[in-house]
Amino acid sequence: MTQRVRAPSTTRILRLNKAGMPLSWLTREEAATLVVKGQVVWSLGDQQLEIRGGFNCLGRQTILLLPTIIATEGNVFRHREIVPYLCNRMLFRRDQNLCLYCGRHFSHVDLTRDHIIAKCRGGLDTWTNLVTACRRCNQRKGNESPESAGMALLAVPFVPNQVEYLALANRNILADQMVFLKSGFSKNMRAQ
Repeated sequence: MTQRVRAPSTTRILRLNKAGMPLSWLTREEAATLVVKGQVVWSLGDQQLEIRGGFNCLGRQTILLLPTIIATEGNVFRHREIVPYLCNRMLFRRDQNLCLYCGRHFSHVDLTRDHIIAKCRGGLDTWTNLVTACRRCNQRKGNESPESAGMALLAVPFVPNQVEYLALANRNILADQMVFLKSGFSKNMRAQ
């Protein structure tokens, strides 16, 4: 049974291609445009977001109900893995604001990115060479490898796939959207 949801205006609609592959997050306005233009092929979700428009000559306000997950027209191409954009915010979310050396949770302002293989030793800014670390652990490790510094990593760094990246990129995911996205998570994200 579908229910109307009063969600913050920042709540996004999950856009899929017609084969069901997640593509992006849409604003309510972008989703409303696709619905009104008839470009939504099918939709999913137990919830609908309400978007209110203007008033007609009888004084009634227009209301459009938007599904939280929509599949749209367009070419279905073979999905190739694209390495997602790497920034501290996404790195910290991937590691759940956890220092991967001491295991404690921190606010994002108290975290740093640590190169497993230090930049001065040829290490690169890649998802698999970076982990979240608190300032204390990052300083303690310095330019050493985790092994030579005597600091074991608590988890193996990984590159998020497209579906995982969409989950990391949105702070306000509705329950039905998360259920759909979790089916595309790798074992790395499912374990978290």
